[in-house]
Amino acid sequence: MKSLAELAAIRDKMKAQVNIREENTENAIRVVVGMATCGIAAGARPVLNAFVEETAKRNLDNVMVTQTGCIGVCRLEPIVEITLPGEEKVTYVKMTPEKVAKVVADHIVNKKVVTEYTIGAAE
Repeated sequence: MKSLAELAAIRDKMKAQVNIREENTENAIRVVVGMATCGIAAGARPVLNAFVEETAKRNLDNVMVTQTGCIGVCRLEPIVEITLPGEEKVTYVKMTPEKVAKVVADHIVNKKVVTEYTIGAAE
């Protein structure tokens, strides 16, 4: 990065990629990726990017991909929490970009939790 203008361009590009919506959207499916230092060190950034790309590729306009700080179980990072309207939050652990397509297809599109990737299976 060589200038403030270049930084602003990068920011604008990322804002366009991340699907940000109002918190109170009733039909929104929330995908929250833990992006604290522990998550980033474990590979959370490529996981976040994979969710953004996969939901965009499938034109899933009702999916809000966001990031948060520490979720609290550093040894299981990268951690992703998915909340579908009217359902309990599901926590996926040790996520990789390769697992994202299956989670999006099975959980977000077909409403079937990918149990083998969840915190319950890891514990």
